[in-house]
Amino acid sequence: MIDLNGKKILFLSVSFFNYEKAIAKRLSDLGAEVDFYDERPSNSNLSKGIVRLNKKFYHFKINTYYKRILQEIGNKRYDYFFLIKGEATPPFFLERIREINPEIEMIYYNFDPLAEYPCLVDHLKYFDKKFTFEYNDSLAYNIGFRPLFYLDEYKNLNKNSEPTVYDMVFIGSAHTDRYIVGENIRAVADNLTLRSYFYYYAMGKIAFRLKKIIDKNLKQFDLAKVSFEKLNHQQIIDFYRKTKSVIDINKPFQNGLTIRTFEVLASGRKLITTNSDIINYPFYSPENVLVIDRESIQLNPDFFKTDIKEIDQDVLYKMSLDSFIECLFGDAQDDYWNSFRKK
Repeated sequence: MIDLNGKKILFLSVSFFNYEKAIAKRLSDLGAEVDFYDERPSNSNLSKGIVRLNKKFYHFKINTYYKRILQEIGNKRYDYFFLIKGEATPPFFLERIREINPEIEMIYYNFDPLAEYPCLVDHLKYFDKKFTFEYNDSLAYNIGFRPLFYLDEYKNLNKNSEPTVYDMVFIGSAHTDRYIVGENIRAVADNLTLRSYFYYYAMGKIAFRLKKIIDKNLKQFDLAKVSFEKLNHQQIIDFYRKTKSVIDINKPFQNGLTIRTFEVLASGRKLITTNSDIINYPFYSPENVLVIDRESIQLNPDFFKTDIKEIDQDVLYKMSLDSFIECLFGDAQDDYWNSFRKK
């Protein structure tokens, strides 16, 4: 494992279901002194919407927030600056961090397609090391390729003796065509008498109702099937304990694997996914992963009759948070991940 003992890290990240807190904790566990800040001044639905649509309307609040961070860290010297996504992070802040820390190593990671967030491309020039979970973006922008990870809480759930309640479970945010695809999967599963459970999550009632008006994908959404309560990791794990497989529905324009992919396979559960790019990863096997076409759902009943094939321990480690940290703060892993891609 990489030695971060005594290293000082300034870490800014978008909020994503407390994974940023898990990363900060692990960096601290490895001996680093971590100063963590959310990259957004606020995580209200209104603030997120403004930042995403037009940051100019939020310019004063963003600048005030980042000037306060600079005041709080004062003249503290850091070994690393680590930014995840940085949708709200202004250029003056990145420039100032470099000015007061000339020897700092600046590290960037993004888990969204840059085509969806083109403003983030401008960030790349400020960083010494930059990584993405999108293979195509790694080629287009000449940056490192590093998939996401699983948290240790999800590992080895097979060591419990709880009875299987479901054949498949879906837990995820309500966005793009997820509801349409999910309900089509549910219908096919019902016809095959497969037991399924779907949990669609939305950030807030008002924001979701407004989005439902303008987003054609959400117009079909039955409000009775959406929850406005976020499940924590333990609640998700409890569902995993009771299911044979977990469904992953990626965004239609996204090839990078979701974090759910890694958690599911590490937990010893099978995966049903709409992301066909998974065949290019070392942990793919048809025994464990059923790739489905979002436009024409088909489920193979035999997939649910067998146990998961054990994943090689070296591959499982490469999927972990520790390996993720080793890649970003140590040696890049492009050669490893790229070696599995089909020619």
